[in-house]
Amino acid sequence: MVRHDTFTISRHLEVPPDEVFLAFADTAIRRRWFRLPGSGASYEHDFRVGGGETARSTFNGLDTAPELLENRSRYIDIAVDQRIVYGYEAIVDGEPRWTSLVTVRLDDETGGTRLKWTEQVTFLRYTGDGSTDLAHLRGASVLRLNGLATALQWAQHQRRR
Repeated sequence: MVRHDTFTISRHLEVPPDEVFLAFADTAIRRRWFRLPGSGASYEHDFRVGGGETARSTFNGLDTAPELLENRSRYIDIAVDQRIVYGYEAIVDGEPRWTSLVTVRLDDETGGTRLKWTEQVTFLRYTGDGSTDLAHLRGASVLRLNGLATALQWAQHQRRR
């Protein structure tokens, strides 16, 4: 049985939309905020419509066997400094766990950018009874956006040097 869910996260970022967009497009900046947990990570990134990203790592949890994580995405629509739409699949130990359609909107706002991250997810396999899967995914997205804010501060600092 599959389950469908949707969530939206909204953030104010204190830089203009073009700088937020660059943090998605520029691989060096992206590596500062988009990472899989674990060790031995590898990444390939091609930021264009039809391009995508492949990320792999090994996660060693407490009292659990190591898990091989993979995230494969494809960019569907890119409107410079405004919008990014992509689909991705999350794979654990070779088994697809969920797939999502993500829309990232970047709206000019006083003092920076209003980022809206909307994710429409289809869970294909559950952790246990599946009751915590959405909260886990949403929490991971919140952490990723926290990392984005930090990467934007780093990028601003690098430009000032």
